[in-house]
Amino acid sequence: MAELIEWGYIGVFIASFLAATVLPFSSEVVLTGVLFAGADYWQCMVAATLGNFLGGMSCYYLGMLGKMEWIEKYLKLDIKKLEKVQNWIKGKGSVMAFFVFLPGIGDFIAVALGFLRGNVWIVAISMFLGKAIRYWVWMEFVYKVQEFI
Repeated sequence: MAELIEWGYIGVFIASFLAATVLPFSSEVVLTGVLFAGADYWQCMVAATLGNFLGGMSCYYLGMLGKMEWIEKYLKLDIKKLEKVQNWIKGKGSVMAFFVFLPGIGDFIAVALGFLRGNVWIVAISMFLGKAIRYWVWMEFVYKVQEFI
């Protein structure tokens, strides 16, 4: 992670992208290190948000590779109930992408939204907003902590 901190904004982008995939990675450590090194607030915000957003959308598209037949065959779920859920996800359910920033479950939400064919535009906008707010809150926290150090 130290190397990514040395890479500055590119390191923040890469760390944020990796953190949004199914790989266990913490972008906050890299972002905090880069901020402590004196990097620009808005450039860090853009790098972190874009990297995390693109990583999240890669999970969404990974989910789109799945097939309903697999769920029916391997998990023995009723296809009619699954189609009801899919129809809900295609509409209002796509805003759940806002919560993709949540640790632990966010990646699974993104993959599920892709698998259930959530509306790509609603997913993208909701996901982007959630991730931007997440990094804004984190960066404000880091700046408050810096005042005490």
